[in-house]
Amino acid sequence: MSANLAIMVLLASFFLMVLLRFPIAYAVALSAVFCLLAQGKPLTIICQQMVKGISSFSLMAVPFFITMGVLMGSGGISQKLIALANACVGWMRGGMAMVNIVASYFFGGISGSAAADTASLGSILIPMMVDQGYDDDFSTAITVTSSCEGLLVPPSHNMVIYATTAGGISVGSLFLAGYVPGAILAVSLMIGSYIISVKRNYPKGEKFSVINLIKQLAVSFWALAAVLIVVFGVVGGVFTATESAAIAVIYSLLVSVFIYRGLDWKGVWKVMEDCVNTLAIVLILIATSNVFGYCLTTLHVPELAASTITGITSNPILLALLLNLILLVLGCIMDMSPIILIATPILLPIATSIGIDPIQFGIIMILNCGIGLLTPPVGAVLFIGSAVAKIPMEKVVKAAFPFYICMIVTLLLITFVPATSMWLPSLMAK
Repeated sequence: MSANLAIMVLLASFFLMVLLRFPIAYAVALSAVFCLLAQGKPLTIICQQMVKGISSFSLMAVPFFITMGVLMGSGGISQKLIALANACVGWMRGGMAMVNIVASYFFGGISGSAAADTASLGSILIPMMVDQGYDDDFSTAITVTSSCEGLLVPPSHNMVIYATTAGGISVGSLFLAGYVPGAILAVSLMIGSYIISVKRNYPKGEKFSVINLIKQLAVSFWALAAVLIVVFGVVGGVFTATESAAIAVIYSLLVSVFIYRGLDWKGVWKVMEDCVNTLAIVLILIATSNVFGYCLTTLHVPELAASTITGITSNPILLALLLNLILLVLGCIMDMSPIILIATPILLPIATSIGIDPIQFGIIMILNCGIGLLTPPVGAVLFIGSAVAKIPMEKVVKAAFPFYICMIVTLLLITFVPATSMWLPSLMAK
């Protein structure tokens, strides 16, 4: 069979199964099986490539970071970070919306998951905001959109997946690259929230107090220190990302059980059970995506895609916009991890050819995928937010539209102003 026909079998079967709502791991694996059968290759390749896909020391950081996030998220951290955020920005017009955004920035640095952020903070903040006079759809919309900050603020296991897939990317540099874009996203969402809050006359919080801020910083120090251990340990070369993640798990366990006392040992076992469920999904995606990536590589799809896209235009600005558009469309129909695993080998060479640094492209890809988590039909975080608030998803999407604009503006800034993501890594490299 010709290579073109094999490519058609691979991609057509994959997108058909995605549209039919197959679990993404099954869609990836089965389309690879069909492709190998069409080429007459032995199916033993599947087992070989799946084992190869997860046989990586760097990927060991993924389960550790997930475990750290679940431990900290279940250990009473949420309320303390909300109190800290309230001490920082609660005095503003629409103060609780600002608290929601800032708390997501803090919590994202611990969980690294938009879904965990929405479920944990949303269950506390959405009812609190509604009780204080905020509309339920606005409260839910700001909760789900601000949760994407957690994908950019390290430690994020999706950054580790990208670094492994891209090859030769420093996890420490990628971690540093996320801080400023995450802050820009937070500021843009705060501006949007403030405009809406003034228009709808949402309430202010209590007056700013330096004493209260210092008090809340002291209480939240133990939670925020977990991020410092990981980021500064990796960047400073004290230990690798995997080693830092393992240390962070032990630290998170001690803080949750003995300092904050949000977990007992029975609760720890329940947390571990939740971690295993999450890890099973993530690792099977990584394993099956490696088979899919093998098929793409052997059929020279990355080269074909690159030549096709660059054949449309040679203008770097238009190519950068086109890459963003492709990632946004993929984000609407696929989950985050498979997009990173499948699209990186295809799109990264195009990005580097127009002068986009691989680290910068990683941040661009993660934010694009994050926006995809908030858009139908797949929008996992959107579904979680709707379920937590008990309001229709369509109502949340309508209320979130102004915040989508804020996120797109942030995405364009990261794309066309490289310093937003590259300043910190370049500063630390000196």
